[in-house]
Amino acid sequence: MKRVIVTSDDFGAAREVNAAVERAHREGVLSCASLMVTGAAAEDAVARARLLPRLGVGLHLVLVEGVPALPPELLPDLVGADGRFRTDMARLGAAMFFKPAARAQLAAEIEAQFQAFARTGLPLDHVNAHKHFHLHPTIAGLVIAIGRRFGMKAVRAPVEPFAPLAAVERVRLGFEARVAGLWARLLRRRLRRAGLLVPDQVFGLAWSGAVTPDRLAALLPHLPDGLTEIYAHPATDDAYPGHYPGYRYEAELAALLDPRVVAGVAALGGSLRFADPRA
Repeated sequence: MKRVIVTSDDFGAAREVNAAVERAHREGVLSCASLMVTGAAAEDAVARARLLPRLGVGLHLVLVEGVPALPPELLPDLVGADGRFRTDMARLGAAMFFKPAARAQLAAEIEAQFQAFARTGLPLDHVNAHKHFHLHPTIAGLVIAIGRRFGMKAVRAPVEPFAPLAAVERVRLGFEARVAGLWARLLRRRLRRAGLLVPDQVFGLAWSGAVTPDRLAALLPHLPDGLTEIYAHPATDDAYPGHYPGYRYEAELAALLDPRVVAGVAALGGSLRFADPRA
């Protein structure tokens, strides 16, 4: 049996993202959105979500390339001189693993972001992390331990099968992608041992920033059995404040609205939330 969840990451990053999420949910196939609680437009995102009761809103933990929930002076090992999270993920990840002070700061920040989400009053549909930083074993352990106290029931493990992508177009996986895939499988196993709902497979990694209408429409017939999560980064403007150069945000919004995609998802029974019983 094939079931599908369609998620937007970076909800709350900008009003252009929030507007795209609302439109893709009302008119297209989007069923979930992952909220950056410290995003520049987080309040706008929450206001929109309260008017969209069928939108499954989750927590998009930001621990790299973003703004912390706690005062930066409490996170000296995690932030740079500008008060934002560091961007050197390898060295930051090493500090989190080896340095007790960094681990303590990390735990406090993760808790603060869960608390910020709880204050919205929205049901917690799922949890994932910006740049999939929860692949880091220290982060994963803290997310499991802290998230349980906030009612966390579902987490993304970014396991992306190669064959469905190759059925659409030629895809080459580099060394980093292969290593990340191994870590993602370990994470999926760890999360399931903790009793959490985890999709069987996830699509959106290899085509990050370029989940176009043609790609998404072509992918749907090749989805494997089980629960699939497809995630994208829709926005109404490719150059919104804070955008990543080269990302095709408007094309990703178009993909979520495309009639071929709408029909394909409908044929699979419609797009689910993580909280839905069939998920």
